[in-house]
Amino acid sequence: MTTSTPPLREAARAIVMDADDRVLLLRYDENGGFWATPGGSLEEGEDHATATLRELGEELGIDEKAVELGPQLAERTKDHLVGGREVRQVERYFLTRVSAADIDPARATQPDSIREYRWWTLAELRAAQETVYPVGLADLVAAVAAGRTPHKPVVLTD
Repeated sequence: MTTSTPPLREAARAIVMDADDRVLLLRYDENGGFWATPGGSLEEGEDHATATLRELGEELGIDEKAVELGPQLAERTKDHLVGGREVRQVERYFLTRVSAADIDPARATQPDSIREYRWWTLAELRAAQETVYPVGLADLVAAVAAGRTPHKPVVLTD
């Protein structure tokens, strides 16, 4: 029996934090419902940092000039369905600092299937009963809030 590797899909995601170290998550209804960080696939010729800024504008109406894009904090590889076909998604997560006032969903150009967005404190994130992606997000947020930004990207698994 031969198994093939799904096609590669490169993605950039933002771990969006405000000055109070809250993290912004988006809620989606598919697959039983879950919360996740903003982001999406790279467009042809685009690097991960540029894609992160573009996705923040498309999903949340954030002007890229308002974004303080920080280092890559993590990466994750996951096989899953996108648009009905299986892909191997390789995600890079970047620390992103914005204020709540910078978010303007009315300016979002591609809100996709986002149902809502919400700022979460670390305590709320740790106590969440809902599904939150990526697994390990609370530990990353705690490290950043304590001033311990990883020197190299953490590999997340779930």
